[in-house]
Amino acid sequence: MPLTQRTRSVPSGFAKWLSTPARDCHAGLPVSATSEKGHEAVVVRELVVSNKVGIHARPAAMFVKIASRYTCDIFLEKDGEKINGKSIMGLLMLAAGPGSRLRLEASGKDAAQATAEIEDLFRRKFDEE
Repeated sequence: MPLTQRTRSVPSGFAKWLSTPARDCHAGLPVSATSEKGHEAVVVRELVVSNKVGIHARPAAMFVKIASRYTCDIFLEKDGEKINGKSIMGLLMLAAGPGSRLRLEASGKDAAQATAEIEDLFRRKFDEE
């Protein structure tokens, strides 16, 4: 059977996430920007992976642990691939090695605090050095 004719059941939560339009309405903003979206703050930053081995399982877990403490939406983008920052599998699939440039976008009431803590994690090189 050709690949295009195969059907797969998708968990309902994942199907809903897939059908949600991407929140990339801020592509025109500078790399380091903050704006208002309704009553929610939107913070966009460019981060560089500067630890020796990149984002592997341990740094990904640290990132997700921080991101999950906040109610805001957090997305990371690398080379046009955008993932949910609260998903460890998504983060690992980015394959962000040393020197990779990532675009961080956080939107919600606590976006500024989440972004500050994530930036600090990158600055500390995920406590590996």
